[in-house]
Amino acid sequence: MRELSVVGVRVELPSNQPIVLLREVEGDRYLPIWIGAVEATAIAYEQQGVKPARPLTHDLLRDVLVALGAPLRAVEITELKENVFYADLLLGDGVRVSARPSDSIALALRVGAPIRCAEQVLSEAGIVIPDEQEDEVEKFREFLEQVRPEDFAG
Repeated sequence: MRELSVVGVRVELPSNQPIVLLREVEGDRYLPIWIGAVEATAIAYEQQGVKPARPLTHDLLRDVLVALGAPLRAVEITELKENVFYADLLLGDGVRVSARPSDSIALALRVGAPIRCAEQVLSEAGIVIPDEQEDEVEKFREFLEQVRPEDFAG
C-alpha cells in the first residue's frame, strides 16, 4: 500500500463530472477518481474548513464511530474492476468495511486518517504528470483556492 494525499476536487468539463485528485505522498503518481456531486461537496467542505449548521452524512458517520469507540484507522483503495474503484475502511481493532472511495476519502479527511492505495491500482490507474505539465497542476491548485463547495451542488 502507498500513502496518498488529497490534492482536491474539481468539475471535469464538458461532462460536469466531479473528480477527486489524489497524489502519492512519496512518489510522483496522481490518482484521479470520478465521484458524485454530494461527495465532492463533502470533500471540498472539509478541505476548506466549512462547517455546516447541521452534520452532513460523513460528519454523522464520524460521530457514530467516535460514540462506538471504533476509530477510523485508515482508508485503503484496494481494487479497480471494470473502471470502478473499491475501498475499505479499517476500523478499531482490524474491522474492515467495504465503502466507496469517495465516501472513504470524505470520512478520512474528517478524522485525519491516512489514505492508502494498493500498488496494483496505482500501476493501473495512476498517472505521472510530466514537468512540462506541472503548470497544469499549479492551475488546478489555484482553482481549488477559488472554488466554493456550492459549485458542486447539482
